[in-house]
Amino acid sequence: MTDHPGRITKVTTSHWGAFEVDVEGDRIVATRPFREDPNPTDIPDSIPAAVHHSSRIARPSFRRGWLETRDKTGRGSDDFVELPWDEALDIAAQEIGRICQTYGNEAIFGGSYGWASAGRFHHAQSQVHRFLNCIGGYVASFGSYSTGCAQAIMPHVFGKTFIQFQYEHQDNWHTIHEHTETLVMFGGVNAKNAQVSMGGITKHDTGPWLQRCLEKGTYCLNIGPQRKDAPDGCDWMPLRPASDTALMLALAYVLHEEGLSDQDFIDRYTTGFDRFLPYLTGDSDGQPKTPEWASQLCGVTAEQIRDLARRMAKTRTFITVAWSLQRGEHGEQPYWMSAVLAAMIGQIGLPGGGVGYGYGALGGVGKTMIGMRGMTFSQGKNPIDKVIPVARIADMLRNPGQPYDFNGRREPYPDIRLVYWAGGNPFHHHQDLNALHQAWQKPDTIIVNEPHWTPTAKRADIVFPATTPYEREDIGRANLDEYLFHMPKLIPAVGEARDDYDIFSGLAERMNVGQAFTEGRSTSEWISHLYGQYCDYAAKTGIDVPTLDDLRRQNWVRLPIQKNTPNTTFFAPFRADPDASPLPTPSGKIEIYSEAIQGFGYDDCPGHPVWLPPSEWMGTADTETPLHLVSPQPGDKLHSQLESALADTPGARPVALILHPQDAKERGISSGDLVRVFNKRGACRARATVSTDILLGVVALPTGAWYGNPGDNIDPHGNPNVLTLDVGTSKLGQGCSAHTALVDVAKL
Repeated sequence: MTDHPGRITKVTTSHWGAFEVDVEGDRIVATRPFREDPNPTDIPDSIPAAVHHSSRIARPSFRRGWLETRDKTGRGSDDFVELPWDEALDIAAQEIGRICQTYGNEAIFGGSYGWASAGRFHHAQSQVHRFLNCIGGYVASFGSYSTGCAQAIMPHVFGKTFIQFQYEHQDNWHTIHEHTETLVMFGGVNAKNAQVSMGGITKHDTGPWLQRCLEKGTYCLNIGPQRKDAPDGCDWMPLRPASDTALMLALAYVLHEEGLSDQDFIDRYTTGFDRFLPYLTGDSDGQPKTPEWASQLCGVTAEQIRDLARRMAKTRTFITVAWSLQRGEHGEQPYWMSAVLAAMIGQIGLPGGGVGYGYGALGGVGKTMIGMRGMTFSQGKNPIDKVIPVARIADMLRNPGQPYDFNGRREPYPDIRLVYWAGGNPFHHHQDLNALHQAWQKPDTIIVNEPHWTPTAKRADIVFPATTPYEREDIGRANLDEYLFHMPKLIPAVGEARDDYDIFSGLAERMNVGQAFTEGRSTSEWISHLYGQYCDYAAKTGIDVPTLDDLRRQNWVRLPIQKNTPNTTFFAPFRADPDASPLPTPSGKIEIYSEAIQGFGYDDCPGHPVWLPPSEWMGTADTETPLHLVSPQPGDKLHSQLESALADTPGARPVALILHPQDAKERGISSGDLVRVFNKRGACRARATVSTDILLGVVALPTGAWYGNPGDNIDPHGNPNVLTLDVGTSKLGQGCSAHTALVDVAKL
């Protein structure tokens, strides 16, 4: 209880961590930081306004054109008709059944990419995918917009365990603090991005750990176009976007030329260096990858490159690679080349040495936990084996039947007639949103479960109002967090919103798969069942967890599962004995050259890392689009969640665009000015922030603003994805190319 009569305070959790919630009657009235978080985020401040926002969807809604004539062309411009729940579920079930019977389940795309809720049971993707599997399956997607390219390339380099390594088994901050002398951060390590983590991050300690490293005397170097991608106290090497591979190649050239590389490590733990070396020296293409060559591409002096290479070879060096590096054309190359560079230094498998990925991208990277699995709502088995790369949805909708390449496969895109989306907002995170809007008109029907009238909901035919995490009971647990939470139902459902589980239960019953979907369990029975499985797993691990009733009473508990030993590193067994502990690659070693990739015959991703310039970068800038656009994650929310409330804050929209003083002066722009950011794909408004913390010729516009109307000449809110390029990173990875975009800026 609090000092306010009638006010109840509970703790809940989210992808951005735990926080206290004050409730009065049927309303959330305030939030406060969780007392065990040393560096809490202020993202929860927006929750009371967002939960009760006027953009909440009140009742099941049908786009008028679709309801009356099954018209497909009015998505994004039609008005909506509200219907009672029973009638709405009847119509939706009939339409889903029609698609299945007429075209087969290969005509259904189970989208639902997005973070949704942090709760274990009310996980939107699991809910919709379980339902679709119960009715015969769906076309699925591979990877994520954040790491899809890396998820494709790096298993070829380090083996299939790379995915687990990337999220859960990298050097922890204790190890880095204790052993690392030189921390080289390609793309920085930004504590802003580490505010969030999949399933939640209770202690936000990325920033504090970096500060401890600086205080100890660790040399920390931020390499990238923005100074603020690392804390104050780190050195900054301003680097042109998309040129990281060229810099890494030049560093490798110096190591080889000056005899600083660890040839014993290369011989014992890697394969294919002899195939890569002629490219590095220029014997195969006539261009040695010297610091002088790289300097022209990167904007870094040749002497800086040589000095850095010598430092990296002579100190315990840990290379971190931000997710942003692989979110552009040829994004496979810097990830692959970072592994080669670390192998040449020869410290992979030593505490605080080698290479790591995604530090600062998620709050949990840099934590080591005792694995605690369980509490997963089973999606069942998908009878349909068609999977597309997640970022290729617009291509799929535009080009049914057209073949495409992906990681050694060549298959035709399916002919999608129905899209079902729950727990995500593609009209925030996809590239070239104006083009996606056109492709979105292709399917017969689009169904969305959503609490708010997001741009995606406004472009659906059938919209079911879904509850937020604060209107239902759940359990919060994450693989990279040592806390366990009971997430209480804090308020009644707003309007006529229903849980995703109840929505899909209603559809499943109408489609004669009710028992298969629910297994006869209510929501509370499912939570009890899943938690029981978790307790059984915990008992086998030797970890005591409270009963569900006790957890409800306690609200949260900290489990003794964090391992803070400063001498652990994932590749230590491999380094100790590569024969006894081989990597899961064809050679059992780090693949500097991959016979498999070479065998694919891709011109945009050959058998070893290479420098491949993207189609749009500072090297191709012209008078029409002279500036390179980067689109980092926002600092005030997770992707586009809570945007409805944030957009109401005076002066908060359009989003702030950061540009260099010289670029601003040439355009007559001052901080605070409204500006137009534009290229041939679209235009958006933004509010200028002039700063020396960004490289000349580069502008930064964070993601997160809700997409406006493509009929307008300019997106009013500042969504950078009206400007970004929607092409795959390569035929191998087919990831998103968000950071491949040239623009210009003009004062409004």
